[in-house]
Amino acid sequence: MIRQLHAEDRSVFARMHTGIEDDYILHIFDRLVTGNSYLYGLFIDEQLVTIGGFTIFQNTYAMLGRLRTDTRYRGQNLSTKLMETVIDKAFSIPEIQWVGANTQEHNTSARRVLTKLGLMPTATLHGATTQHPERLTNRGERWSEITDKTEKLRWLEKAYTSSGNVFPYECYYPFPATPSLFSEDDVANWRFFQNSTEDRFFVAKKDQKKYHYVHLAYPWPDAACQPGLWETVTTLFEEQTKETGDLTYVWLDLTKEMANALPSDHPFDLPSPWILHGTYR
Repeated sequence: MIRQLHAEDRSVFARMHTGIEDDYILHIFDRLVTGNSYLYGLFIDEQLVTIGGFTIFQNTYAMLGRLRTDTRYRGQNLSTKLMETVIDKAFSIPEIQWVGANTQEHNTSARRVLTKLGLMPTATLHGATTQHPERLTNRGERWSEITDKTEKLRWLEKAYTSSGNVFPYECYYPFPATPSLFSEDDVANWRFFQNSTEDRFFVAKKDQKKYHYVHLAYPWPDAACQPGLWETVTTLFEEQTKETGDLTYVWLDLTKEMANALPSDHPFDLPSPWILHGTYR
């Protein structure tokens, strides 16, 4: 039996043998079954053996996640069976146009499941982080901030929407760009900067997961050598660190091409890249 899970199912999930010590899902279970988040469970003889779900972004994107299978029931394709239903549930919402998932490159078992479900690889991105953006500065002139909404949308259209490029909407949550991804509130709150020759720009967004982040969106492979870019980012990083008074990082999503173009002494931590899989309705 497969059914949607609710807040009262937390104790049922707690009895699952996930093999993960201090699983974060247990701590935020209520948030994963309310609002824009949905969680489903597969039961065998009234015992919860597999869970998975999705979160809706901007009313049109559904990102799959929270996949767990009881260690005593692995190897039976139960997660594939559950996620087939979860994808159907997501697409049963009329507004949903895209369903996908983001998994690390080394997680080959999850990648096989996603491909089997018809979710094709779309982009491979390193979530590069650093607390030392100043190490990339090169005495360039700081970039000018863009405040005009029309100009912000023009840049997003040119760099992302027109080509359907993947846009790093949040840390861990990139999506193929469409106009519906960019709400008026987001565009107003995000900070945009362009260089003096007006042929490069970046977006800076405040994000918080476990830590605070200055989350950057920059679509070209030359980030490390752009004059003034990192002077601008360093200022933003210092401002946000002071504002939060807590551990803060710069996060930049890098393609493999962008990562390979970094200087050998770059300050980034480059974990195993994440592969975005997805499909449209």
